[in-house]
Amino acid sequence: MLSTFLLCRRFLYDKTGMCNSFLFYFIVYWEGKKISDLMVNEQIRDREVRVIGENGEQLGIMPSREAMRLAEEAGLDLVKITPTAKPPVCKIVDYGKFRYEQTRKEKEAKKKQRIIDVKEIRLSPNIDKNDLNTKVNAARKFLTKGDKVKMTLRFRGREMAHMANSKHILDDVAQQLSDIAVVEKAPKVEGRSMTMFLTEKR
Repeated sequence: MLSTFLLCRRFLYDKTGMCNSFLFYFIVYWEGKKISDLMVNEQIRDREVRVIGENGEQLGIMPSREAMRLAEEAGLDLVKITPTAKPPVCKIVDYGKFRYEQTRKEKEAKKKQRIIDVKEIRLSPNIDKNDLNTKVNAARKFLTKGDKVKMTLRFRGREMAHMANSKHILDDVAQQLSDIAVVEKAPKVEGRSMTMFLTEKR
């Protein structure tokens, strides 16, 4: 579709120099899809634009028609890269290569992004030492993988009357994991639970 656009763009103007809108939209919306959200060539309707050349050189502010003429002479495309600037900034590039590079960079950026999950570990106010150590070890594994950990103390019945007395359990957990983690959110009562969030130490 892009190649069709590049081959046909020079035929978009009639003898008066006005854009043949029917043909233009037929090409741009082929099969009901936009080529790109970026404005390219005849899509650029601004009176003046700031132009960057193919090699990054500043060509200054000029009428859009003049900028498109320069791009045409170079066998390249005029792409509006900063539409919110005053005047908008356009660059003379090979649009096909430009889109390929942009897509490649986006894919690389996504690969570098680390998805952080929040893992919840539930405790009871009456938890014994061995069970608590098991929970702490589980939290340690999550933290070393880069995940956040939500420690949840759950209370039932009469235990709710002594919620504040159980805060030390969460404090003990934070202390045991202090070599690799920091408290992102301090212990806080939420309904029938008391929660604390831990995140990996940077």
